[in-house]
Parts: sequence; structure tokens; C-alpha cells
Amino acid sequence: MLEDIKNHLIVSCQALEYEPLHSSFIMSKMALAAYQGGAKGIRANTIEDIQAIKKEVDLPIIGIIKQEYEGSVVFITPTIKEVDALVKEGVDIIAMDATIRERPHHIYLDDFFKEIRKKYPNQKFMADCSTIEEAIHADELGFDFIGTTMVGYTKESKGLKIEENDFEIIRTIIQKVKHPVIAEGNIDTPQKAKRVLELGCYSVVVGSIITRPQLITKRFTDIMEAKNK
Repeated sequence: MLEDIKNHLIVSCQALEYEPLHSSFIMSKMALAAYQGGAKGIRANTIEDIQAIKKEVDLPIIGIIKQEYEGSVVFITPTIKEVDALVKEGVDIIAMDATIRERPHHIYLDDFFKEIRKKYPNQKFMADCSTIEEAIHADELGFDFIGTTMVGYTKESKGLKIEENDFEIIRTIIQKVKHPVIAEGNIDTPQKAKRVLELGCYSVVVGSIITRPQLITKRFTDIMEAKNK
């Protein structure tokens, strides 16, 4: 089934508690709309959302659980507790923060991934990375998919933009890793999505520009208000 996402679009259907569309029902309908538009996969947060989405669409799911823990900035599938829940739910791919940052309970990625790979040898895992070095390291650890999800969102990647110099970061990662690369993060036009596939990405995840209407609206209003000043 994972072959179905190759060279195709995955839509991230997420809404956090403070966002207006926060609702498993709404996310399931968002996934249905994405399916009707031609998406071949869904990225989703929380077991509740994933279960609701499964009732609407039969597509591969990249599952995550965003959970904050005191003392750590890592919040995308940060501990074994979240991995256990996602495995039990049966998601096709489990994505997690694969940055160099300290995880909850003073654990770093190497030991954490070694633990979950031993416990779940047949589960597919995706590394959400922020730098080229992190992507290479995640590849060496044995992640099944390497993602660019965190580029520009960490201290280590501050100022980096995924689309600069014709996606130089992505092109470099593809050259240096063995596992498939999934482009994610600020891929906000159809042209960008098409381009990263041309460069050799396995697939592309697009989120906010499709599923967060408040951010889409703000792009319009920011430009319009700037013109009126």
C-alpha cells in the first residue's frame, strides 16, 4: 500500500486544540476532501483523529502524536508511549522528531530509535529532520523515510528555507541518503510540490496551505493590507 504514495501527494490533516477546526470529525472530512482531490496519503495527529479518518478514507496514514513534556522542546511523537499507541492503532508510517535535541526523560535519538526499532522491527518510521546532518544521521540509524519536516523550525536550522536555491537542502539530502526522502515543510504551491518530485523525492506532504484556512486567509490579508498602507 505504501507504493501508492510514491510520486504523489500526502495531505497533512491536523488542527491543534487552539485552532478553530480542532475536531476529529472535521479532520476526517478534511481527509475525505483531500482524497476526493486526489491525495494518495494522509498525515494525521492523535489516535482520535486517525480513527475518524480511517472511517472516511482508505489511504496510507503517516501517524504522529504531538505531546509536550516538561524540560524538552521535542513534541512530535516524543516518547515510547506515543509510539506504542500509534503501533496499536496500525498506522502505516510513524513519524517522529529526529533532530539532535534532547527528548523527554533525558533521552537522545540514537538510544530512542534503537529501542523502538528493536521493539517494532516491522514498523515503518519516518524521521522529521531539520538539517542535512540530521537527515544523514537518521538514514544511518535506519529510518525507513527521511523527511524535511523541521527545516527552519529548530535552533539548528534557524534561517534555513527549504525552497532556497532550487531546494538545495533536499537535493543534497537525496544525494547523501539511501532511504526515500519525503519533502515536507513550506511546500505551499503546486509548482513546488511538482518540483521536489522531479528532484527525486519519494512523495510530498502538504499541510497548512490546504488544511488551515486561517493561515490561507492571512496570506491574502497580509498582502492586501500591505498594499493599502
